[in-house]
Amino acid sequence: MAQDPLVIFTPSGKRGRFPVGTPVLTAARQLGVDLDSVCGGRGICSKCQITPSYGDFSKHGVHVAQDALSDWNAVEARYDEKRGLKSGRRLGCQAAVQGDVVIDVPPESQVHRQVVRKAATARVIEMDPATRLYYVEVQEPDMHEPTGDLERVARALEAQWDIPEISTEFSTLSKLQPVLRKGGWEITVALHKDDHDAVPRLLAAWPGLHEGGIYGLAIDLGSTTIAAHLTDLDTGEVKASSGIMNPQIRFGEDLMSRVSYAMMNPGGDAEMTRAVREALDALVLEIATEAGIDPSLILETVFVCNPVMHHLLLGIDPVELGQAPFALATSDAMTLTARDLDLKALPPSAQIYILPCIAGHVGADAAAVALSEEPGKSNDLALIVDVGTNAEILLGDKSRVLACSSPTGPAFEGAQISSGQRAAPGAIEAIRIDPVTKEPRFRVIGCDKWSDEDGFAEETAASGITGICGSGIIEAVAELRTAGLMDPSGLIGGPDKTGTERCIPEGRTFSYLVHDASEDGGPRITVTQGDIRAIQLAKSALYAGARLLMDTRGVDKVDRVVLAGAFGAHISPLHAMVLGMIPDVPLDKVTSAGNAAGTGARIALCNLAARREIERVVREITKVETAIEPKFQEHFVAANAIPHATDPFPELKKLVNLPDVSFNSGGDDRGGRRRRKRA
Repeated sequence: MAQDPLVIFTPSGKRGRFPVGTPVLTAARQLGVDLDSVCGGRGICSKCQITPSYGDFSKHGVHVAQDALSDWNAVEARYDEKRGLKSGRRLGCQAAVQGDVVIDVPPESQVHRQVVRKAATARVIEMDPATRLYYVEVQEPDMHEPTGDLERVARALEAQWDIPEISTEFSTLSKLQPVLRKGGWEITVALHKDDHDAVPRLLAAWPGLHEGGIYGLAIDLGSTTIAAHLTDLDTGEVKASSGIMNPQIRFGEDLMSRVSYAMMNPGGDAEMTRAVREALDALVLEIATEAGIDPSLILETVFVCNPVMHHLLLGIDPVELGQAPFALATSDAMTLTARDLDLKALPPSAQIYILPCIAGHVGADAAAVALSEEPGKSNDLALIVDVGTNAEILLGDKSRVLACSSPTGPAFEGAQISSGQRAAPGAIEAIRIDPVTKEPRFRVIGCDKWSDEDGFAEETAASGITGICGSGIIEAVAELRTAGLMDPSGLIGGPDKTGTERCIPEGRTFSYLVHDASEDGGPRITVTQGDIRAIQLAKSALYAGARLLMDTRGVDKVDRVVLAGAFGAHISPLHAMVLGMIPDVPLDKVTSAGNAAGTGARIALCNLAARREIERVVREITKVETAIEPKFQEHFVAANAIPHATDPFPELKKLVNLPDVSFNSGGDDRGGRRRRKRA
């Protein structure tokens, strides 16, 4: 008997089988997917817009045919005619399941929209921007001196600013004459230099004295989220910060899934390039609106990203990054224009600078972290971990810096977790479990109170308690271990062994019940054995990468640990240590650097010399490739235990007494795997 079609939703990762003809909105509701609708499925509100993806998805083990959803219907056609649907979008209430399908729920269709927590970190940056403003008084044209307007602007710059030569693009040249005449031969020009000794390029001109400023964008293009900081190129002040989900997530949550999509689907790389560029255009307009400026004043953008995102941004097929020797098309820094990347929200002549990559799996984002945190100038041995879907790890001091990338996957960001969600109002972000009563208390995004405090219910009434995000699941797993509800192997015990009815049976294993609002129509939030396994895999990859760098350096411990990235800023150092995410160090030696990649991008945006510095530094960093190092697997297996199978974690033991429990024995089917009896 044929199975019902499989429906997979991204970015949540939730999936289920549904009969042919089931509306996508119905499937989403039954799976608890965060898909909005206020009109009751009548095709009026458009809140339930979704984006189906077609082709082969090796990670999910499905092929999505072009007829996986029902044909475009009259309701969708009418809505598109009156209000417009983005290309590739469908209405979830109208599109019906016909076959296996992968469906992305875009941020604007989510009830609980993600809080992209990538605010700019306060930082003193020496201003030496590549793009500057110059006011000049230009000689009027004279029939006896037949020179062009551009040439007379160049003469004025040489006479008044000692700039002997300039160049320009046609798009700028074509606008120069009316600006000169409107300003009465007094104009302000924006000049850009790739290097201190380079010939400046004329990017834009304004009549008279332009006092509206010019701006640049520092963009951290991540696998899951894209964060941008709009920066005043005169003062370095961050005028606005904004972030959106990376729409490429519908092609695969992790980088190798996206490489696989490009390999298995002709034109898949171009599809992903188009998606991310459209998202960047939307982000530019959003951040300009937020700051109240005209996008035409954004004359420069600096990008930092991992190698796969780097290639897909540039429109380069990332297939070579999916197989040894993981060759980049180029690892050097690049200077382009907005026109080159087909970014329509920016002026065509706007300059684009992309930081250099370190290696095939260690990208410009890691270079930006190195620029921000400067491990090569550290007196003590520092381990810097940029935690994300793909973790970048740096280890170094004044003598030597090493770098690697570790495939942690999206579990740390709430994906592939049974009650997981992105960081949004209503998501559990912190949790504590009483070691005596085994009862939980928690805090959700959008409310400063804990769940056992007066006023919590009232303050969370609007958002509800909707799920658990990355920082919450890390704390939950660590708390299960410290409360004695989970053993070092990651197994949750049953109620008879743990003494609490919150440990509920689920198949052959147990789950821990955090919150149950099912009687009121709300969610039932649990931490399952599968959730713990996902976190174990992610944290093992992170620890193994760090350990591999330590082996290469010939050390068994580090002096300090820096957690970078927006996610790293929200991790509790103690819970990270209990989990075994990072090597054992004194707790006061674990600090957060905030969004260090974004900070590095801002430094490169505001300081031309910093670009030359990081281009030099990356050539001196020792690259370690985790994919081909035999010891990586050995470290990975040992790190599966919580906190670790062989590392004694002496500093952690000074702070926490982890219960000596084991739930992997006895005859209870649901308590774990049975041991085979010897013959």
